[in-house]
Amino acid sequence: MSFKNCEKLLEGFEPNFEFVPPMAIPEEEFQARVEHIRREANVAERDVVIVNANGANNFHVTNKYLRYLCDWPREGILIIPTDNSRGMRLFSFYTQAVILPPSWGEAVGVEKLYQVGALGREYSGRPASSEAKLREGVVKALTDMGFANANIGLIGDEKSAGHWTALKEAMPKAQFADMTHVILAMQRLRTKNEIDQIRASAQLMDIGFQAACHACRPGVTDNELYAAFSFAQLARGGENADGYQIGVNRWGTHCGKAYGHTIASGDLINFYLSGISYRGYTAQSARMIAVGEITPKQEEVLEVCTESLRRAEKLLKPGVRLCDIHKAGFEPFIERGFVKDDVTATMPYNWAPNDDLSAMEIPIQHVPEPDLERYGRKLMHVYPPVIGPHNPNLGHGVGMHGNPDKFNVTSHNTEICRPGLTFVLHPQWVIPNEAGANIGNCYVITEDGYENLTCHTPIETVRIKA
Repeated sequence: MSFKNCEKLLEGFEPNFEFVPPMAIPEEEFQARVEHIRREANVAERDVVIVNANGANNFHVTNKYLRYLCDWPREGILIIPTDNSRGMRLFSFYTQAVILPPSWGEAVGVEKLYQVGALGREYSGRPASSEAKLREGVVKALTDMGFANANIGLIGDEKSAGHWTALKEAMPKAQFADMTHVILAMQRLRTKNEIDQIRASAQLMDIGFQAACHACRPGVTDNELYAAFSFAQLARGGENADGYQIGVNRWGTHCGKAYGHTIASGDLINFYLSGISYRGYTAQSARMIAVGEITPKQEEVLEVCTESLRRAEKLLKPGVRLCDIHKAGFEPFIERGFVKDDVTATMPYNWAPNDDLSAMEIPIQHVPEPDLERYGRKLMHVYPPVIGPHNPNLGHGVGMHGNPDKFNVTSHNTEICRPGLTFVLHPQWVIPNEAGANIGNCYVITEDGYENLTCHTPIETVRIKA
């Protein structure tokens, strides 16, 4: 494989619109979020709330709760007294992630910020545990603030359990109660300022996809398409290059990453775009590219997914149930005999277990892939093993990068659309080793309808001449 001139693939590229960075979320909005937490704590008779986000692999954090409450992109434990006359305290800097984005270097509304220190014999020559010192600092601060015997609310994730256990042992007279549901409920509907950030993420996805289409032709590799996509969106402010799934093969089995495949006639290319964070927020979309001639079955799968999105989109407005949007989206699949109904609980999907919910054995079969085998590996299983959509639903909520999805668009979700509800709809279908498609837009419900945040690239399959 030659890497000569691959940097020239974007020569002459210009997106079909100008990306204009939105203003950052104003400090007043963060303050309002904290006041909501305080109000909920007051109603629940909590004296203080502590919020945790831990460091994770690749210099990320396990959740975005701190970024949501005080625009802090790092790990930490935030202390929020219920009494709004008392200031917040934040303990942070206890992992080896030494970078702090310059423009986000202040924790909004925090009165005192503490640096715990990344410790350990190997790293610092100091025989101490960062997590132990973090907990000691938090316990001391809570005690000094008069909360040794307090009723304490906890907001965190499964990675917070060790902290909470240690705090309970160190403060035996205090009472503790989980309040994570409060911060999740707060993010159900997005504000105008939040939508501005999600829209920016969506626009970066559109620009990146346009760049990939500009570079796409036979002889170019999937690595080069991913690079073109990444460069175009990163150059305009994207926070990371993760595109989730960018897959290329002749069957359209889109669930994959770039691995060095050289594009040829008959290939189907899927850009399943997620995790392109902009100031902590992310949209999601999915687009397809067909290279040269493809099979009638592949054309049918592309069309049914496209038609599914068209029909679902027609229903988007306040007052419509998510289950009805799901039903409309699956009508084309039912009409063509792909599924018998839209019931999520019984629908086949690519990664389903056996019908009795026991683990399904994936079929052993050599799937020839020369671009993989030249590097000493063989694909010896059929992925995915089940015919159907990638997920047994039509879409899901989007918002802050790294937070768990709060809802899915399913046949059993009777929630009603309200202004500020933000989600992706991405109809999918894969027939293993034969055909596949994934096509999706990111939407926000408005006062009188909806806005398609991924409006700068069409949902129709892009055709590349062989």
